[in-house]
Amino acid sequence: MTAQTWVVATAAFAVCLVAAPILLGLLRLLGAYVIVDERRCIVYTLFGNVIAILDQPGIFCLWTKMGLKAVVINWLGKRYELDLSVDQTYMRSQPVNSEEGAPMGIGVWYEMFLSDPIAYLFKNADPRGSLGASVSNAVVRTLSNMQLENMLENRHEMSQTVRAEVSPSSHEWGYKVGSVYIRKVHFRDHGMIHQIEEKVVNRLRQVTSAIKQDGANQVSIIVSTADREAAIEFAKAAALRPQIVGEALHAISRDREVAAALFDILETQRLIDAKARVTLVPKGSPLMAPLLASVGDGTPTRASPGPT
Repeated sequence: MTAQTWVVATAAFAVCLVAAPILLGLLRLLGAYVIVDERRCIVYTLFGNVIAILDQPGIFCLWTKMGLKAVVINWLGKRYELDLSVDQTYMRSQPVNSEEGAPMGIGVWYEMFLSDPIAYLFKNADPRGSLGASVSNAVVRTLSNMQLENMLENRHEMSQTVRAEVSPSSHEWGYKVGSVYIRKVHFRDHGMIHQIEEKVVNRLRQVTSAIKQDGANQVSIIVSTADREAAIEFAKAAALRPQIVGEALHAISRDREVAAALFDILETQRLIDAKARVTLVPKGSPLMAPLLASVGDGTPTRASPGPT
């Protein structure tokens, strides 16, 4: 690559880097074109008169919009750039009174967006503050003297009522109200709040005590029923035992040998249960004759101690 080519390339780069932005800035200054971003609005005024309103995104040529005025609009006129995006505001604890006289606070949330740039710029010095005041007045005017029950439950209907009240006046100032929602309804009197808390706590205690007492009563009923049924069954078992034993003894008594063995066992068991002292004398002992003789004639004779 020759030196001349390097010079041409450098000059072209300098023109693209420096001259092009300067040229585009000069064209914008002369009103050749203007760029409008998304959700933006540009208002041009000249000597107190509105010349053009550009509220659609894109690139526009001011010469076709204003004619020769586009050349001097950026020098002698004013340019206002407005935001058209949706905005949100939450107003806390707007004071109202219920029909019963309870001091209540209402928190209202609402959306708004710019609908009329001319009214926003020139009909009200503080359109946003005026819209907030209008919403606050609408809440107080439309929701006061409602029944406390409806105020605590029907938030959707309350939101629609406030929106219908605010929408006409807000459009006059360049704003349009979107969704309105009653977000919070609460008591403002701390003494009343404390009294309600005490009533709720006492009611919870009463309900808890009633539940415990009912549970204890149910347990007592279940236990008494179980005891009664168990006593009935034990009584039936005690009544059936003699019958079962008698039938068994009757069946045993039919066999003489078995009956004799059974009665011997029972007699032996009775002797064992009596815990009597038994003296064993060896067979063929000289003590046997006197003992047998005393037993025969009924004379009590005490035997000498022997092995036990």
